[in-house]
Amino acid sequence: MDYDMDKVDETVLALLWLTSFREKKDWPLRAWKGHDWDAMNRLHEKGYIDDPKGKAKSVGLTGEGARRSEELFQRMFGCTS
Repeated sequence: MDYDMDKVDETVLALLWLTSFREKKDWPLRAWKGHDWDAMNRLHEKGYIDDPKGKAKSVGLTGEGARRSEELFQRMFGCTS
């Protein structure tokens, strides 16, 4: 099946916001990485997340990745009322 990989990547990035957390107040934002590996690798190539390869169950979001992740989450899933 053909699909728009950019739309998939945007959706995965938005869902990373849903599972994001900070281990300590001033630490970088992290998110659980239980998403499609191809999408996660593309997000890394685009500079939105740290390299997802490794044993950690979470991945770091870059500053731009965190900003874009929140923006996409609000646009796709935010309440309008």
